[in-house]
Amino acid sequence: MIDRNLLAAGKLPIRHDRLVLPRSRVIIDNDFSGDVDDLFELVHHVLSPSVEIPLIIGSHISVGDVWDSASNQAEKAAFRALELLRVMTLDDEYQVLEGSNEGLLSSRTPKENEASRAIVKEALRDDTRLPLYVACGAGLTELASAWLMEPRISERLIAIWIGGAGYADLGAMPPFTHGPEYNQAIDPIAAQIIFNDSDIPIWQVPRNVYRQFLMSYAELCARIRPFGALGSYLHESVEKAMRWQRRRNPPGLGETYVMGDSPLVTLTALQSAFDADPSSSEYVIRPAPRFDDNGQYVENPHGRAIRVYTHCDTRLTFEDLFLKIRAFAQAVS
Repeated sequence: MIDRNLLAAGKLPIRHDRLVLPRSRVIIDNDFSGDVDDLFELVHHVLSPSVEIPLIIGSHISVGDVWDSASNQAEKAAFRALELLRVMTLDDEYQVLEGSNEGLLSSRTPKENEASRAIVKEALRDDTRLPLYVACGAGLTELASAWLMEPRISERLIAIWIGGAGYADLGAMPPFTHGPEYNQAIDPIAAQIIFNDSDIPIWQVPRNVYRQFLMSYAELCARIRPFGALGSYLHESVEKAMRWQRRRNPPGLGETYVMGDSPLVTLTALQSAFDADPSSSEYVIRPAPRFDDNGQYVENPHGRAIRVYTHCDTRLTFEDLFLKIRAFAQAVS
């Protein structure tokens, strides 16, 4: 059986002698009712002993989104996160909150709720020295609301965002990309607040980089499906999405699936041993651009310095995920 003391602390090391200890805190904010890549990110973070997870937020996607067109997307996202944790028998071990079910209507007025208040509370803690990351795999509604409520949080956290279009001077642009990037379009006002107005430190993983995280169907079947209820759940989640996309847009998704939220784990849990940093991934430092009302970048030479990742370590990330899922299945068998 699993050591419940480790689970209660939000950690499941490969070895149970506490050889690996938390080095950072990670607030997970994701649209779990949408694309299924966020489920893989959540599992991977939960199985990573180097991070504490004080808070999991289920957030909304765009109104009428093809993945989930309901009006209570954040509520459904929180429910799905809990469903996954229940498969792992961990649903009582984490604080899971729903965010706002809609984006911001004004750059001055936050969507104050339990989730945004919890971000502020965690950021302002003075009883821990562990650095705090807010890992955002969708829109930025809750983080922007938290900053509007308490701007001091910018001194106490780093925001890691899967979102924003690629930069033309940093590599080839993906084909068939029109209009604003998906996550930026979820809440354009929130993206403007974080980039244009706030002074929150940002590590950005733009579209052309998160698209690098391709997991093959063969890997899914061989490295995830055989390993317990969790492996079956994750495998079926992807197959369900593949079947739906094949009906919706034949011939479907081919034999890969984009695990675009996985860099959130790479950049937090899988940092280097010495001088902790995501040393196997590459980034540039540049002034934060502004977002205009059309979701496009506007150069801002006087913007604060942010990290823009140009490459993330897919090998380390996927191999670590595969081995942790196997170890988890062995631990609960």
